[in-house]
Amino acid sequence: MYRPDCALVITPHPDDAEIGCGGTVSKWIAEGTKVFYVLCTNGDKGSDDPEMTSERLAKIRYEEQEEAAKAMGVSEVVHLGYPDGGLNDDAEFRGKLVHAIRKFQPEVVFSTDPMRRSFYLHRDHRMCGQVSLDAAFPFARDRLHYPEHLTEESLQTHKVADILFWGAEDIDTYIDITDSINQKITSLEKHASQVGSDIGKYLKDSSMRTASKWESKDSSVVYAEGFRRVQIRR
Repeated sequence: MYRPDCALVITPHPDDAEIGCGGTVSKWIAEGTKVFYVLCTNGDKGSDDPEMTSERLAKIRYEEQEEAAKAMGVSEVVHLGYPDGGLNDDAEFRGKLVHAIRKFQPEVVFSTDPMRRSFYLHRDHRMCGQVSLDAAFPFARDRLHYPEHLTEESLQTHKVADILFWGAEDIDTYIDITDSINQKITSLEKHASQVGSDIGKYLKDSSMRTASKWESKDSSVVYAEGFRRVQIRR
């Protein structure tokens, strides 16, 4: 997998991006890629604390996501602010993702795989992945979709080259994160409201399992992240 000059991560909840592609994001940023985030929900339902409120949790998770992105060197986080469970495959949500793609002009878009068939069939993940795919192709490409982006904001249409879906069951692309596993762990530790004290061990173990499927059988690869790659522009 080539390293792009610009990448956009479209993530459903705070902490999903760090779990799914944090090692790749850290690696690419260190090598010169500019990375931007679109965070779709505010994470306001992700707590089992009976004293927690949605309003307070949203504020906590906003701050955690900002700190995690800062730790990796992400250039900007766009917070769409939908409540957990509030993502829909509709023109409003799609238009916001199209706007981000046209604004940042990424070669590669990351998102959650909407095609899972087994464990963790989270609705927000499915909505995020499907609408990200549609926004990248054909909506961001075609000028007659959301023409106000061009006429009122002087944005340009854009052709995304590749989408990398994390959480995929049919992985076909592996990225070596051996040198960035510590940054991945550090960024995820910023999400203190969500992760436990054994996050380092969890991440290393789960990344090791992914690396065990590394198709090149490169013995120098200790940790890897796996994706399903959709090539839009060749």
